[in-house]
Amino acid sequence: MATLYETLGVHEHATDEEIKRAYRKAAMRCHPDRNAGREEAARAAFLEIKEAYAILSDPAQRHVYDSIFAEEMRRWEARRKQEEAERAEREGAARAAAETLYVERVALAMRFATQGYNRDVVFGVLLGQQCDEPTARHIADSAIALHASRQAEAAKHADEDKGETVQEGSKRPEPDESASAAPHHLGTLWFQFLNGLRF
Repeated sequence: MATLYETLGVHEHATDEEIKRAYRKAAMRCHPDRNAGREEAARAAFLEIKEAYAILSDPAQRHVYDSIFAEEMRRWEARRKQEEAERAEREGAARAAAETLYVERVALAMRFATQGYNRDVVFGVLLGQQCDEPTARHIADSAIALHASRQAEAAKHADEDKGETVQEGSKRPEPDESASAAPHHLGTLWFQFLNGLRF
């Protein structure tokens, strides 16, 4: 809803002279005689302009209107901020719920992949959990890829362990830094995997 100032096209701190000039300009623009074919709409706008000018041109009425308007604007602003806060809270809760559900689906996919099921089975399980098809496809592909990477890493370290035989009386070899780094490497892969699955 427009304010009286907006109806006349002036700012809230307009002078009496500015209000008078704006009234004359608006009245001429909206006068029914100048709006052939849309007289009814022009007449309604003309009446609004006259009412706005009647109040704003009278110092006492303008003061009362400004007080009421200022209070109403404060209430409106408070109501707007409250609605924004409530909307942000709802959106945050929905986002958190979606992220939790996503993490649960990733964990489910990883569990089936670790048990040796192929990509199609993992994909089908996710669909059975009401997961949408594009997301299910992405999670299934990523889970299978991560599991394959883990298996390759484990096989690599197993081969290295077999090749390291300590002969009797020989000096004990230094610890293999790459082996000790394996858990960290797998943790990094898991972190990258989760980041890659985010919406």
